Amino acid sequence: MTAPSNVDPATGHSGSDVVHWLLNETRDQRFIDNLFAELCVRLQRAGIPVKRASLHLLIQHPQWLGARVLWVNGMQEATITRVDYDVQQRPEYIGSPVAELQGGATEVRENLERDPAQGRQHGVYRELRAQGLTDYVAWPMLHTLGKRHAVAFSTNRPGGFEDSHIAFLRNLLPLLALVSEIRMKNRLARTLLETYVGSHAGEMILAGATRRGSGTTVHAAIVICDLRDFTKISDNWPRDDVIDLLNDYFDALSEPILRHGGEILKFMGDGLLAIFPLSEPKACANLLHAVTEARQALAALNDKNSLAGGAPLRYGIGVHVGDVMYGNIGSRSRLDFTVIGPAVNMASRLEALTKQLGKPVLLSRAFADLVSGEFKLEHVGEHQVRGFAEPIELFAFHG
Repeated sequence: MTAPSNVDPATGHSGSDVVHWLLNETRDQRFIDNLFAELCVRLQRAGIPVKRASLHLLIQHPQWLGARVLWVNGMQEATITRVDYDVQQRPEYIGSPVAELQGGATEVRENLERDPAQGRQHGVYRELRAQGLTDYVAWPMLHTLGKRHAVAFSTNRPGGFEDSHIAFLRNLLPLLALVSEIRMKNRLARTLLETYVGSHAGEMILAGATRRGSGTTVHAAIVICDLRDFTKISDNWPRDDVIDLLNDYFDALSEPILRHGGEILKFMGDGLLAIFPLSEPKACANLLHAVTEARQALAALNDKNSLAGGAPLRYGIGVHVGDVMYGNIGSRSRLDFTVIGPAVNMASRLEALTKQLGKPVLLSRAFADLVSGEFKLEHVGEHQVRGFAEPIELFAFHG
């Protein structure tokens, strides 16, 4: 790699110091934003007059298309802005340098000192000129399998970047692409695990809990929710409407559960399985607060659907507490990280009983004893539960 051969007299650093640092001293830095901010500071020390720099990353996340990592002169940390999926239809993207690069351009360079009427017309260039910057350059940052991101640098140096500055930054791209891809893949692995198995299970898997049969016993409150008449809905509604309905339904349930410290382990068609480990303080109370908020959200969803002529969603929620086996179960090549055990079976049976008893939320006596005095519960007597020899004393919760 070609680096500026001279040492900057003000700092005693050279471009080769930047290369050495990227190659040998970044292995313990997990986060791309911190790494990028330090890179920019080191570039300045090496005599590269960078005053503003940004990374534009496409990420695989259920909520965001990408992220912008922005560093500005004087910042010790970069800022991260999430980019929504609809950004490609917005004026800030259309005609932007990132759009040009994603469209196949190999370099975007703009002299910000010349008459704006003679240059590219886009808001980003007006913004850069307003900040007193004189030169802008951006390149695609290429990752494996055709993944295309972007990196941009600006300066306020009169006359802009020198040719040697541009050459060094351009030659630095493959190394920056390598170290950034490693961090992005690590973040992607974590994001995918959080998305599909939950944050706690994801942490355990990343820590090495990948062997079939490995796991631990967790004392937890278990909540199972199921949507009523879903087969009828899916048979009679258009496919896209069914998907939208399920997504809205799961949002109404999931957000309160996560907000109150629960962990969602599984979406089962139209059902949900979550746990609140009792190692956390007030886990059972938090579960009932989550159920209360979820029911309020479902009521609001039903109101919205009724305006469109839709039938109200009905559901059942079963809650129990006990020891569950939490770990890897499945075939040799396909595993599921979940919970099993009699306590899970009991919560499932209680959910099924909600339809028979006409009570949307049923709690076992074992769970109710842990929240007695904090919440108003309705005693609904003892009932036979399929798969269990003795009748179970049940309580209804109305939120």
